[in-house]
Amino acid sequence: MNGHFAAVGNGPTAQQYEHGIQVINEDKAFNTNLNEYLNETHVAEAGFNYHLISVFGSQSTGKSTLLNHLFKTEFSVMSESQRRQTTKGIWLSKNKRASREGDATAMADNILVMDVEGTDGRERGEDQDFERKSALFALATSEVLIVNIWEHQVGLYQGANMGLLKTVFEVNLQLFLKDKQSRTRSLLFFVIRDHIGNTPLANLRDTLIQDLTRIWSTISKPQGLENSKIEDYFDFAFAALPHKILQPDRFLEEVDKLSTRFTSGHRSAKDQEFVGGVFLPEYHRRIPADGLSVYAEGVWDQIVNNKDLDLPTQQELLAQFRCDEISREVLVEFDAVMAPLEEQQTEATRLGKPTVLPDLGATGSRARDKCVKAFETQASRYHKGVYTTKRSELESKIDTRLKALYQAQLAAAHKAGVAAFSEAVTNAVKAGQKAGGAYEFAEIVEKQKKKTLDIFRKEAQSLLIQGVAWTNFKPQYRLFEKELDEVSARLRKEEMRRLAIRVERWVKSRLGDAIGLEFNKLGSGRGGSGAPDDGEKPPSEKDLWDRVWNAFIGIVRDAETRFADRAKSFEASADEVEVGLWRLRRKSWVALREKIEEEMMESNILMKLRENFEDKFRYDEEGVPRIWRPSDDIEGVYTRARESTLGLVQLLARFRLAETYAPPDLPGFVGPQPAGAEPEDEEDLVPIGGVDEEEGKSLEEEMTVLSESKRQDLVVRFKKMADGVYVEAKRSAIGGITQVPLYFYVVLLLLGWNEILMVLRNPILCMLFLVIGGGTYVTYTLNLLGPMMQMANAASNQAVEIGKEKLREFLESNETVRQAITMPARQQSSTGISMDRLDSRGKKTYEAGDDDDI
Repeated sequence: MNGHFAAVGNGPTAQQYEHGIQVINEDKAFNTNLNEYLNETHVAEAGFNYHLISVFGSQSTGKSTLLNHLFKTEFSVMSESQRRQTTKGIWLSKNKRASREGDATAMADNILVMDVEGTDGRERGEDQDFERKSALFALATSEVLIVNIWEHQVGLYQGANMGLLKTVFEVNLQLFLKDKQSRTRSLLFFVIRDHIGNTPLANLRDTLIQDLTRIWSTISKPQGLENSKIEDYFDFAFAALPHKILQPDRFLEEVDKLSTRFTSGHRSAKDQEFVGGVFLPEYHRRIPADGLSVYAEGVWDQIVNNKDLDLPTQQELLAQFRCDEISREVLVEFDAVMAPLEEQQTEATRLGKPTVLPDLGATGSRARDKCVKAFETQASRYHKGVYTTKRSELESKIDTRLKALYQAQLAAAHKAGVAAFSEAVTNAVKAGQKAGGAYEFAEIVEKQKKKTLDIFRKEAQSLLIQGVAWTNFKPQYRLFEKELDEVSARLRKEEMRRLAIRVERWVKSRLGDAIGLEFNKLGSGRGGSGAPDDGEKPPSEKDLWDRVWNAFIGIVRDAETRFADRAKSFEASADEVEVGLWRLRRKSWVALREKIEEEMMESNILMKLRENFEDKFRYDEEGVPRIWRPSDDIEGVYTRARESTLGLVQLLARFRLAETYAPPDLPGFVGPQPAGAEPEDEEDLVPIGGVDEEEGKSLEEEMTVLSESKRQDLVVRFKKMADGVYVEAKRSAIGGITQVPLYFYVVLLLLGWNEILMVLRNPILCMLFLVIGGGTYVTYTLNLLGPMMQMANAASNQAVEIGKEKLREFLESNETVRQAITMPARQQSSTGISMDRLDSRGKKTYEAGDDDDI
């Protein structure tokens, strides 16, 4: 019977999924593998793009045959040689007509078809419970409900299933529509089989609607729905099919036409009539396809367990009596095992020495399982509902006793664990202190805490019972962990102090590099000797204090993060972390002040001012060194460079931000004193102006870097230094060679044009000039022009000296001339011409005592 389908309770295979799945079996069991079938057929991926159709009617009326022809499914059909039931329970299959025929427009996508067990079957006899519930399930979950009837059954009460429809309508109102603001609609699609045509379809339609309206008027309706009409919840559609055996061709032709009606449609705005197919938006239950299985299971559970449909029986009363007897019997053996353990634990508690009982979890779990299994073996033969209830009551009694025993066991383990943890941490800290401080408190605490927690966790896990929520013991575990943290607090505060000292050292180191770098950038914006080799150069010196403050803020924020992260490893409280961060900010500012004072020492600041001035005076904006010429505006460049550098003295005198021209918000940065700060937290703190108001020092005084006297002294000394640089530049410009104007070369070319032509026309002169020009170029390339000019200058000076000597000799040898000029007689005659000693400029050098006779 549908053996090629995936049935309830069996492990389905891919081959069985190909044809369909049994949703509910004849024993009213729901198939939990429904969602797997929807995934296998890719319907679960469709979202709301799917449709659900159900069919019901009397047994052996050809429901499965109709579905197989209409949707190309493969539901089992009745053998014509044996008149017996073929469909038991509810079966479901996906429409295969479009996929097999390749006509994607013939039907809507993802149509799911449910074949419901036939009514009025001889196999169930007078037991109409399943057929009522299955019909109600189909009506509650399906958009379209196909009612398959024969033409000759129209007008009959039982043959047309009017009795079943009456019950279904009434319970449907009670279960699903009561107190609902929105009304769910469905379509009742009557397919009239073996229609021979004597009675028009319109007449058959009127008869069925009259019967349904009459039934609706007689059903019991919930409060508030007394005046409701059947049209408020149901629409009706009708179709007629010829005889399948006598007119097989016409039957198949009409079925094909009928299949075209299973597409999406809508109501016309004018007369509310159907337009298109039978799938209207208001029919859809708006359940996503991947949640259809859970939804259908919930609907079926509500139908099966509703008291109006399933009343208590005599069997339930018998089951209640026997289950109580069995429960008392199995508890006797459980009490024999657990009573000695309870007495032992009570005695230890009375003596004030809680004891951890060995293997308590295993013993209690075995006793519990044995008791429950014994009850299950004897009581499971009775009514399932009563058995389940009584089993829950038995488990509750057992768990009540075990809970008291287990909680006392955990309390003893808690006390022993705390004592062991406290002793282990204390000993480890002492050992570290004896070893010279080479230990980490956080590591000690973490190691011992982990070890102690593992012991407690193992004990708690040994008490765990699968499926019993109260044996989780997470609250007890968290309480134990919290108490371990409290034990470690005795040493944590001292470790926090050590951590603060390490972080303060780190801040001082970082500040030394960062602040020193910012002061080294003074005047380096022109790319001079003080410019950095790489990286972005500051646009000016005006934002020096901004950069210093930002660097300071960044370093302190990093230090705060380090401190907070490290403090977390100590599991410090929020108040302790807040006090530590407050102290860190105060000490960091003091370290910054010390670094600034170091940079502003007289020798350091004078050197930076000189570098700043020279960068601006000796280098242009591109960082190229200046070569001074007499025509350059040396005085203007000097004045600008000097005034700019003198502005640095004013800038460096006070710690002010460029944007606000005011000191930074130091009180806001340091923050108010935390409420958790103790007097010993302030003993080693240096007072800060503007922050510690009782010290009487203002914020302006705190931000003063250079006093007035020191600033004036720096200005005087800097001016003297700058004047020396200016004089040196002026000398180098005077000693330079004046450049010949360009127009002079043009005049020289015009005036000497004839001479140039004469030289070019004379080969000898041309060669002579080429030789002279080539020699001059070689001499210039080898840098010999200077030495050669010095030699020529020395030779000319020597020639002048020789001429003077010859003139002296002539005058001395001529008596007439000598008497005329009254020259004294020559004392010693020279025997020859001597070479004089010359200096680097070709001038004669004189020794001490030499006099010029001329």
